[in-house]
Amino acid sequence: MNAVVFGSSGGIGRALTENLVQSGAWPRVFAVSRSSAGLDGATPLKADFLDEAALEAAAQAIGADGPVTLCIVASGLLSDAAGLQPEKSYRQQSAAAFERVFAANTIAPALIAKHMLPLMPKKERSVFAALSARVGSISDNGLGGWHAYRASKAALNMLIRNYALEQARRAPGNICVGLHPGTVDTGLSRPFQSGVAEGKLFTPAQSAAYLLGVIGGLTQEHSGKCFDWSGKEILP
Repeated sequence: MNAVVFGSSGGIGRALTENLVQSGAWPRVFAVSRSSAGLDGATPLKADFLDEAALEAAAQAIGADGPVTLCIVASGLLSDAAGLQPEKSYRQQSAAAFERVFAANTIAPALIAKHMLPLMPKKERSVFAALSARVGSISDNGLGGWHAYRASKAALNMLIRNYALEQARRAPGNICVGLHPGTVDTGLSRPFQSGVAEGKLFTPAQSAAYLLGVIGGLTQEHSGKCFDWSGKEILP
């Protein structure tokens, strides 16, 4: 009954992994990242999340140790030092940016789900969760902009819904959700923190604790939905 965190070298992923290890609730916590950075008490695995052969090898190593009852995808991309930035206008859109952002935020979680969902028990409660974002909500979008990022997270939310419907037939004990971690003080959000309200910028440890609290309270009726760090449902 093990736990797995994909993206364990990032700020939120590391905090989630550390929290899971410290809780002692899982016999083994696998920390999967592109760098295979070690974390005390966790079992490191290296994988490129867009490389199916690497994901298959990781899944085989994880599955050999027993079933997985918690899998969290904590990776994602918004901007980088090479010039990738969220668009303020449709005039700034580019195919290259869309390809990179969708690869990280939509395709990678999809491939992870492909290889991890088969490791989760059919009847016993288990959770597959992927970090999404409030800006992926179509109904909540009152500002526009950030085209590639918003669209990639909206697509991820649709995938989560699809997986929930399929798992309800194949493995009714499984719960699939998207989770919005809030605005967290990590490299992803750091260039965009100027407008964050006082008290709404979380440390990675705070966000991880909130998210794991939400995960702990999930039931089958929550499967296929997206929730923020406080447990409030984010509408599609």
